[in-house]
Amino acid sequence: MANPDQDGKIFVGRGENEEYLALALANRHGLATGATGTGKTVSLQVLAEGFSRAGVPVFAADIKGDLSGVAARGEAKPEFVKRAKDLGFDYAPEEFPVVFWDLFGEQGHPIRATVFEMGPLLISRMLDLNEVQEGIVNIAFRFADDDPELKAAEGSGLVDLKDLRELLSYLSKNAKEVSARYGNVAVTAVGAVQRQLLVLENQGGSKFFGEPALAVTDLMRTDGNGRGVINVLAADKLMASPRLYATFLLWLLSELFEKLPEVGDPPKPKLVFFFDEAHLLFNEAPKELLDKVEQVVRLIRSKGVGVYFVTQSPLDVPDKVLGQLGNRVQHALRAFTPRDQKAVTAAAETFRPNPKLNTAQVITQLGKGEALVSFLEGNGTPVMVDRTLIRPPSARIGPVTPEERKAVIAKSPLKGKYDATIDPQSAYEILQKRLAAGGGLAPAGAPGASGEAPAPGGFFHRIDRWFANLFGSGRPRGTALTTSQQVARNVARAVVAGVATEVAAEITKSTGSKSVGTIGKAVMRGTLGGVMRR
Repeated sequence: MANPDQDGKIFVGRGENEEYLALALANRHGLATGATGTGKTVSLQVLAEGFSRAGVPVFAADIKGDLSGVAARGEAKPEFVKRAKDLGFDYAPEEFPVVFWDLFGEQGHPIRATVFEMGPLLISRMLDLNEVQEGIVNIAFRFADDDPELKAAEGSGLVDLKDLRELLSYLSKNAKEVSARYGNVAVTAVGAVQRQLLVLENQGGSKFFGEPALAVTDLMRTDGNGRGVINVLAADKLMASPRLYATFLLWLLSELFEKLPEVGDPPKPKLVFFFDEAHLLFNEAPKELLDKVEQVVRLIRSKGVGVYFVTQSPLDVPDKVLGQLGNRVQHALRAFTPRDQKAVTAAAETFRPNPKLNTAQVITQLGKGEALVSFLEGNGTPVMVDRTLIRPPSARIGPVTPEERKAVIAKSPLKGKYDATIDPQSAYEILQKRLAAGGGLAPAGAPGASGEAPAPGGFFHRIDRWFANLFGSGRPRGTALTTSQQVARNVARAVVAGVATEVAAEITKSTGSKSVGTIGKAVMRGTLGGVMRR
């Protein structure tokens, strides 16, 4: 027997009994934990291969590059052959249909989302914003949704990071009127958000936002033989930006939840999602985000999606989420510190007790390739925990070479669909054009704020209008400026330009008088300087 899987079941290993994961209960989610180097990645690969054989697509993050080997045929190494025989089957190398993905587009197809799809909560999480700064992001999204021109554009105009940056700049320039409509827009808070955007761009986050955005149905494919495609996300570089990594995977889960139809409890999942380094999702997460994770995990099973968290300790996962993870694979934990000992106790207490095992003691004694296993059975109750020898994977253990990766990408069924970036007409172009025309919201005293058509003549004409509002012209339209008004206007132009020689030239040209020149200098040093700084 080359394949020990049974109809509707994935063979995972053998302890006192054979351990199978029932496909009908695989969307009840799961947890794989264990210290570094104890075999979590191998167990993940065994599960991914089993799902693929059953026609279930898989999405998994590849943190170290090791999981990429699932795209290459395995080798009948003596230790694999022996272990398979010990487990009661004949080892047979296999390869599986794989699509490589990469947020940066270097080791697989690019994955993109629009800023608007990501939403203000996840954007704020990604940027590590405080409550005030998050409020600014919420106002920006609401403004984009209310503005007719932006709303008519792709993704309410918020496609990539330059769109969000331009919108924030636009709101800052019109802070007074925006504040009157949506709440206080502090220019300093806008600046802080813009700086965080710059940090995200420097980390490569700008490559994730844009078009064409990922269609989640492209993750739910099968090949010509009916095997589920294993989607492998290259995450080695992504791990340098852990907040981007965690937020992206949560966004992907949210997209699946929002876009997939309700299917109840199907005979097998529509997709299985492996979330490696899961602790990054929960570290320092605000309550609103944790509530969202809990909601998605609780409800996404009805969409036919199984979520499997992979992390070092059960303590990494909040209790509300942990309670929903019925299928468990626990590799060895070390108990060197008080926290380690607490983790061992917590892990042991999450299993259904086996009177033949001291679970807490066994967790510290497990060898590489061994695990404590408890899957759901029957009506969804967990079986008693069992010390299990995990079956060897049928594909390669270890990474593919760069040449092998390129060959897989070259024959991908999605080749060409996501590779080229599209830059549609969005907030950046719309708002740049609006500002150039002087239209849209404007702060009090600026062109267009009073309902008048903006005056022509460029930047210095705007300074003229600013001074008219500051001092009040007190003259009927069409009459000439007074000498003092001419002085004020010309000095303002020179100060803004920053050229001292122009100040003297403009004063002399207007009056030819030293006394008036003295007045102009006083205005420049006093009233103008203070107001311009404000």
